[in-house]
Amino acid sequence: MIFIEEFKEGDIIQGVYLCKSKATAKTKAGKDYENVVIMDKTGQVDAKIWDPSSPGIMDFDANDFVVFKGQVISYNKALQFKIDTARKAEPGEYVESDYVPASRFAADDMVSELFGLIESVQNEYLKKLLKAFFEDDKEFFDKFKTSSAAKSVHHGFMCGLLEHTLSVAKLCSKICENYDYINRDILVTSAILHDIGKTKEISAFPQNDYTDEGNLIGHIVIGYGMVKEKAERIEGFPEVLKNEIEHCILSHHGQLEFGSPKKPAMVEAYALAMADNMDAHFETFREAFEVKNANNWLGFNKWLDSNIRRTQI
Repeated sequence: MIFIEEFKEGDIIQGVYLCKSKATAKTKAGKDYENVVIMDKTGQVDAKIWDPSSPGIMDFDANDFVVFKGQVISYNKALQFKIDTARKAEPGEYVESDYVPASRFAADDMVSELFGLIESVQNEYLKKLLKAFFEDDKEFFDKFKTSSAAKSVHHGFMCGLLEHTLSVAKLCSKICENYDYINRDILVTSAILHDIGKTKEISAFPQNDYTDEGNLIGHIVIGYGMVKEKAERIEGFPEVLKNEIEHCILSHHGQLEFGSPKKPAMVEAYALAMADNMDAHFETFREAFEVKNANNWLGFNKWLDSNIRRTQI
């Protein structure tokens, strides 16, 4: 199998890939064609079927494993796959694990570290809140362990949400070592909970796409609602403490223009927003470094808004 990360302009490719999406469109001349996105564990690529009525194009839908044959071309400085033939793959022609990108870290190890951070929280109400999600709510935790943290950009892979959450929480714990006036319990609790809304915002693999709830409401407000509901079920949970955690959730993107309903008003909220932003940007660099390219300059990255470069070693 030739993985998508290995595609080069001019390659003739035949192999099984997962159809992530498929939609009919029209050319300027009014002729039907198909927009297709195909993927494997190394990435995805836009594809086109310019003649859907061709006898070589058999029926298939989104989320099907499909045997495609075609050519890799360049369009607007990006690779594109021109599909000549397509048919549904038969069982035995593919291994599903080749098509689901996953964290490079073992899930069990990350879960163990996360529970260590939960146990380190001293405030009884915040510890009860965390355990209400991560110990008592099996349905939530099963989703959380395997969810991605994004459709694309950063941590868009199996267990990506767990990896990102753990990384942000560890950064926040380190921040507290350097700034003794920060409330560690509030910051670490908020870090562990900050993206829980993504379990409802983004669908499970192989789709890994925005749900209706995700598109209409978004993970920040969804997560705020989830925290509010759990906290209100804990007898005696202090109202001010609940509001402080909720504020950290609502402001963790840092700026209104980045989707936060509130800007950080507490040092803990500000620290969380910075740690979240740092981890997202560093992971974007790491994923860019994985591209097989002999040149240290990797080109313009839209999300980082810069022409990025590997350090020369």
